[in-house]
Amino acid sequence: MITLIKLEILRTLRNKRYVLFTVLYPALLYVFFISAYNGGTVSGGVPAKSYFMVSMATFGAVGAVLTGSAQRISLERKTGWVRQLRLTALPGRAYTVAKIAACAVTTLPAILVVFVIGAFEGVSLSAAQWLGLGLALWLGSFVFAALGVALGYAAQPDAVQPIVMITYMLMALFGGTWFPVGDSLKKFAQFNPVYLYNQLATFIRPGQSLDLAAVAGLGGFLALFVGAAAYLYRKDTRQA
Repeated sequence: MITLIKLEILRTLRNKRYVLFTVLYPALLYVFFISAYNGGTVSGGVPAKSYFMVSMATFGAVGAVLTGSAQRISLERKTGWVRQLRLTALPGRAYTVAKIAACAVTTLPAILVVFVIGAFEGVSLSAAQWLGLGLALWLGSFVFAALGVALGYAAQPDAVQPIVMITYMLMALFGGTWFPVGDSLKKFAQFNPVYLYNQLATFIRPGQSLDLAAVAGLGGFLALFVGAAAYLYRKDTRQA
């Protein structure tokens, strides 16, 4: 399984589309947003540089795992690679875990690049806050890695890309990625994993602590997506 994880990571990092759309694109959007706000604050008085540093890091992380895992799994199903792996000694659960783990590792560049730009632009956090924030966002990305695996088994190769992009953009739109979620939408946002993902960063604000409700919500989504991925994998195995 370790060999498969290494192979998946190397395949992703060598992909130019991954570098462009999940690492460089969120970084460029971050520069654009903070320039538009000209060092001001967003709704609620949160500094724009801090707010968009988090939202663009999560945007890149979600994009890295969703687009990478779902499309690759769907393509591997089409080409017969998944069927070949089933003929080896590799258990099905190991394949699924390897996919999730490899995708989660590839979120680190998307997060770290935006963090570096944020620090350069004047976002001031303690060493513990930087470390805690990076760890929280990295661990949170496992939720979307599991969702990507589930979508990869749920959708056909010809349909997976638009399904992933629509899912990705809708969750980002109503999850606080582009603008803070207003009070009228918060009751609905609680059912959006991207909103909960962004809420993991609230502890870096003065007087705030880690949002345990967001942690619990993401834990529930992780269990749901992992269960869906396992079910769809078994279903695909029976059909094969």
